[in-house]
Amino acid sequence: MTTDLRGAPVLVVGAGIMGIGIVQVAALAGHPVKLFDMREGAASQALDKLAATLKSLVDKGRLDAEMAREAIGRTAAINSLAQARDSALVVEAIVEKLEAKRSLFNELEGIVAPGAVLATNTSSISVTAIANGLQHPGRLVGMHFFNPVPLMKLVEVVSGLQTDAPVAEAIFELSRAWGKTPVHAKSTPGFIVNRIARPYYAETLALLQEQAATPQVLDACLKAAGFRMGPCELMDLIGHDTNFAVTNSVYEANFQDKRFVPSLVQREMVAGGLFGRKSGRGFYRYEAGSSGPAPLPVAVHEAPATARQVTVHGIGPIADHLEHAAIAALAPQGWGPARELASDWVGLSIDGARLVLTDGRTAQQLAHDFGAADVAVFDRPLVQPIAPGSALAYAVAPGSHAAWQTQAGAWLAALGFTPLPLADAPGLVVARTIAMLINEGADAVLQGVCDTAGADAAMKLGVNYPAGPFEWLAHWSVDGVVGVLRALDAEYRGERYRVSPWLRRHAHLQA
Repeated sequence: MTTDLRGAPVLVVGAGIMGIGIVQVAALAGHPVKLFDMREGAASQALDKLAATLKSLVDKGRLDAEMAREAIGRTAAINSLAQARDSALVVEAIVEKLEAKRSLFNELEGIVAPGAVLATNTSSISVTAIANGLQHPGRLVGMHFFNPVPLMKLVEVVSGLQTDAPVAEAIFELSRAWGKTPVHAKSTPGFIVNRIARPYYAETLALLQEQAATPQVLDACLKAAGFRMGPCELMDLIGHDTNFAVTNSVYEANFQDKRFVPSLVQREMVAGGLFGRKSGRGFYRYEAGSSGPAPLPVAVHEAPATARQVTVHGIGPIADHLEHAAIAALAPQGWGPARELASDWVGLSIDGARLVLTDGRTAQQLAHDFGAADVAVFDRPLVQPIAPGSALAYAVAPGSHAAWQTQAGAWLAALGFTPLPLADAPGLVVARTIAMLINEGADAVLQGVCDTAGADAAMKLGVNYPAGPFEWLAHWSVDGVVGVLRALDAEYRGERYRVSPWLRRHAHLQA
């Protein structure tokens, strides 16, 4: 079995966007690369496009002209798999259908040498299932790139039940040599990224279903948390048909686990042909030159009414920020807030009212538990230090006095946030989404899909998250995350918000 693939001859099967991206990376890394596609002329056309792409990079000063010329000289289109007998590595990037992949690899086994490595770029199909029926299933491994291949750093190196460890390690090292950041993954539904990412879409879709906020507000909250695109924008970009299909695939592959249940909101959009950018309309309109979501209108908040007493409660970076912001807000009145470090909650008490950092409970539940009518809950600011004007979701207890329903937003604005009112949903937007991403990451580690470092790297490099689930956990706390999940479970019931055993065990370790 070939274990050192540096400079080895490569065959790429599939001349689509992913296939030609893999050709580009391999050729620039010094490999002779052959490209095959079942469609007549497709491989040659793809290489012509690659030549144009490399020329453009040269013209922009982003690639050396000689490197580009040599890379193109190392590529060749072939019209028969038999012309690639000398390949030491085959990377398959064809249609996402199990039988098509199985058929291809069975054919390749009769062509390439027994020591050649066979790699599949599948994003969702079991590597174990693809290897079923091969004479040498140990040499088949997942090599999952992300689009666009030349730019995205992550490669998931996916081992099926029969994948030989040296084969996975050879692909891991080759990925490094190609300038990528590889992570080992076990062949389970969704691998790492497509599995852990599900809550980013699912929690927003759940909030939309219960009419908690508009897509614009939900996107603004999560972008303020450091995400480059809000979930509604991102689903529009991916395509709701594609996103819904992946969710269904993960749901079915996990024996209809309620944690992965697809959304009725998204099913209706797909049924209506509202796929997003590709169809001209999804959550947002893209017709007639529209580029998607318009900026949120700037809300004008009155200065909060003069208070007699303001106290900042709790400890930690968020409580410290609130204290500094309250000092600045109250300075014109010539006095500042008190601080109560012993409180078991974070937020402000303003005369008889309470402005509380969410712990997962609704404002209504907090009002009941505090025995106070005037309660509002605000979302978890994720980015530290907190930037002035950050969008922040909040909800006011339904039984609050009319004055407090206005004053809650006014106080958040005075503290330097851009407050966005939400229906009184448990965990609001950011806290519930991040808690569920952490929970899914914890289950992936528990089940041996990846380790904690692999989960963090995969989510940052594969989908451009601002941090990985375990990095978020380190800046929050196990008890805090578990508290939000349990509050969500108490509100909705069912299996969706069950706490990962990994988190429960680590909560006990910290106790």
